[in-house]
Amino acid sequence: MKKSALAILLLFWFGATAYSQEQTPQLLLHAAQCLEAKKFLPPSEVAKLAFGHFLDEKSYPGDRVIYVVEYAAPVRSDGLVFAIFLTKHDGHQAFNIQNNASFVLSKDDPSGVSFVNPPVGGTWTQEHLASAIKEIEK
Repeated sequence: MKKSALAILLLFWFGATAYSQEQTPQLLLHAAQCLEAKKFLPPSEVAKLAFGHFLDEKSYPGDRVIYVVEYAAPVRSDGLVFAIFLTKHDGHQAFNIQNNASFVLSKDDPSGVSFVNPPVGGTWTQEHLASAIKEIEK
């Protein structure tokens, strides 16, 4: 088993999340597993990965989007952000990865987030991803 897949499994086995000691939400667990299976997550040597998430049910009328952040390090100053649209397919939750970007938290940017590798979709998409990152930071 790959080290990153093992790290994800260990992360969720112990119920660790970016901010709380509560059990990891199943939606985040399944989204992270999807990102790993589709090879969106880079290989990692760390024993414990740090994730955060935000479920948006307002920005896209009729759609649910989970924003998932994988932090590059425990200091949580940078990482990857993913926009994953959620749909039901044959009674099962389907995860449609629509966008991703690498980011750095920045005091120089008015949004507080600078994109190292910007997402496709222009300013509107960047604003929504930055807003989700800030929401996850809360």
